[in-house]
Amino acid sequence: MTCPICARPADPNYRPFCSRRCADIDLGRWLTGGYAVPAEDEDWSEDSTEPPPRQ
Repeated sequence: MTCPICARPADPNYRPFCSRRCADIDLGRWLTGGYAVPAEDEDWSEDSTEPPPRQ
């Protein structure tokens, strides 16, 4: 397995990363919004305070 940040071999102590530095880089990307999961906008009225029921 290789580190997803720098592609060096993964270290079992920091798996799946090679070092604490790469693990911290990954954490920083999550915390600053560098990674994002695509989502669809839900279509509901702006004047409604509750979202529509889930189907």
